This record gives sequence, C-alpha cells and structure tokens, in this order.
Amino acid sequence: MIITISGKAGSGKSTVAKLVAKKLKMKHFSTGDFMREIAKEKGITLLKLSKFAEKDEEVDKLLDKRQTEFGKKEDNFVIDSRLGFHFIPKSIKIFLKASLDVRAQRILKDKRGYNDVEKLKQEIIERENSENKRYSDYYQILDYSDSIYYHLVVDTDNLDINDVVDEILNFVESGRKLYK
Repeated sequence: MIITISGKAGSGKSTVAKLVAKKLKMKHFSTGDFMREIAKEKGITLLKLSKFAEKDEEVDKLLDKRQTEFGKKEDNFVIDSRLGFHFIPKSIKIFLKASLDVRAQRILKDKRGYNDVEKLKQEIIERENSENKRYSDYYQILDYSDSIYYHLVVDTDNLDINDVVDEILNFVESGRKLYK
C-alpha cells in the first residue's frame, strides 16, 4: 500500500505523513525535505529555488524521478508531496487543506526561520504562484489542490493533528475492507 499526502505549505502534510507512516509501520518519504536539501546545498531560500525551477527544469526533474522510482520500486510507504498523486498513480491519494492564515501560523510555530506573519503569507503566495506556473507548464496540472485528484480531502483548520491522522487511518482501514 502506498499513501500520497498532498497539501499546500503549512497544511500539516509532513507531520501527518510521518505519524500515519509510524502508526501503519511504514516508511516515510518527503519531497519537501528534499527541496529544502537542494535549497540548502545551493545556499538559497525555498522561494528562490522555486523561482529558479521556473526557468530550469532540473529541480522538478529530480523530484519527479525520485517519486516515480519510489512508486515503482517501493511498497508500503507514505510520501508527503504536492504532486505525489500524479507521479504515483497507484496510491491512496489524500489532500490536506487549510486557510492561508492557519498555514502561516503553523509555519511560524515550526520555527522555520520566519518571524513576520504578513511577510511569510506573501512569500507563501509567491511560492504557490511559482509552483502553480511550473505544474501547469510542465504537467498541465492547473490546480493540484482540486479535489478531483484525491480519494480523501481533509480540512485541517480546526482539527488537531491526532484527529487528522485518525480520519486518514479510518479512511485507509475502510478502503482495506472494501478491496479485500
């Protein structure tokens, strides 16, 4: 079983994916971690890396290849990835949604180097615009947050992390019963 968890920055996808993987005793992968590694190696911010990726497909190709290979070679894992649903089509596809305000507060709380919420919200919007442009240009995906791509969409604004994880685990378990 492969579970792909998508969502915008700060929606909780990485935290949720780690907990779901732990509860299901599965491996966890994260393209966000990989993006942060690339940005760090290049000595630039995630936003600058996203802007760079608009002009040079190298970054996206690395991420795409890694996800596609995981989907073909691995089994029993959870991956948090904006486009995991696209690159690993034989997966349980989950999207976590949250408002911009909630997402910004979560990122500030995570201490990812931000301290001004308004500036952070602007950076989130710019990064999302950059991602949407690339996803449209490279994959003809106009809006990866569209519910048509997912088996389950969870609004995380008013749920604590354990409630989100439980909702996903219940969904996965009910699917197991249906397909046995």
